[in-house]
Amino acid sequence: MAVPVAMPKLGMTMREGRVVAWPRPVGAPVEKGEIILVIETEKAEVEIEAPARGVLRYLYVAEGETVPSGTLLAAITATAEEPFDVDAFRAQHDRPAAARPLSAAETPAAPARRGTGAPITPAARALARELHVDPACIPGSGPGGRVTREDVEAWAARRRDLVPVADGVALEVPAEGAGDPVVLLPGFGTDVSMFARQIPALAARWRVRGVNPRGVGLSDAPDADVYDLGAAAADVATLLDAPAHVVGASLGAAVALELALAHPARVRSLTLITPFVEAGPRLLAVIDAWCRVASEASPEAVARLVLPWMFSAEYLGDEGRRERTVRGLAATAARVPASTLVRAAAGIRRWSGSRRADLPHVSVPTLVLVAGGDLLTPDGEAVADAIPGACCRTIPGAGHAVTLEAPAAVTDAIRAQLEAG
Repeated sequence: MAVPVAMPKLGMTMREGRVVAWPRPVGAPVEKGEIILVIETEKAEVEIEAPARGVLRYLYVAEGETVPSGTLLAAITATAEEPFDVDAFRAQHDRPAAARPLSAAETPAAPARRGTGAPITPAARALARELHVDPACIPGSGPGGRVTREDVEAWAARRRDLVPVADGVALEVPAEGAGDPVVLLPGFGTDVSMFARQIPALAARWRVRGVNPRGVGLSDAPDADVYDLGAAAADVATLLDAPAHVVGASLGAAVALELALAHPARVRSLTLITPFVEAGPRLLAVIDAWCRVASEASPEAVARLVLPWMFSAEYLGDEGRRERTVRGLAATAARVPASTLVRAAAGIRRWSGSRRADLPHVSVPTLVLVAGGDLLTPDGEAVADAIPGACCRTIPGAGHAVTLEAPAAVTDAIRAQLEAG
């Protein structure tokens, strides 16, 4: 009997992966545990082991292709001579997933941009009407980005797992691990995948919940001129039934500060990564350009715009790593519509400078992580100085997207903060 090799689901933020390499050719013998595949996901490369001993019989996905988690990639048979039906095996692999409702952890998400009104099959359109979902919001996995019935089923299943936080507003809150609660709050224009390199280590000991704010990913996007940071903090407070360790990066750090000041009983400790309390001219200029490009161009164009502002020159000098990061940032940009960026930018402007005088009232253990090469929020040390007892740690040379550029250093710092708290 053939054994499938599928695109894995590695952690709570992985939705899709790119096949980087098949180290062994079709027809080659493989041993169980041998590296037979290299994939790229969440801006990192991962080696995948053979699930069984046998022969690498057939490849369904070629190098360079990006597919949702769960997609059949290859088949391993015991011998090269045994009968094997390529199409029947694919149908057998795909049918169980399509026949049952998918959980949030299992649901694949295709790279098509949300809300583009992709073509849709008649069966999918009928199901969307039956389930009362808007097909224009559903990314398609079919040929040419066509929305299929399976895409509608997956979308509806993930929507059922959203967590209500306010009247008519529910958020996407993926979770992993067990233990004391840790909440991750992402920065402007990103989702919780910005913490992809930290989540596995943290989830080994703590219950990690990532919060995609209003308008990001599957989270509801209420019609408003401004996504206020006070409302964002209130959303997080509603999610918590016990004091949590709160980790925020950039805009997420601002929300974390607002949470600690407005809802102190919900916060056990703070980790503020590249924080700001007043948005400087360069940060605002980059945000405005980000909004403009997102409204007029592709997710890849957005990624290439923000890349030099987010990473150090040393990081950008590695072409392979740079292009891998562009692909990851583009996938994230596709999950954050331009309308969300505009509303979040208005929220930053409204909040900017409003809490500087209140920093001495932060009463929980606080760690401030400063990126030594940060071009966008360079006043992290001043934030730390204003918070009583705060510890400040600088990661030398790293750019603003320090969770991606220096993942191990960030993980170690967060873990030490949580263990101390």
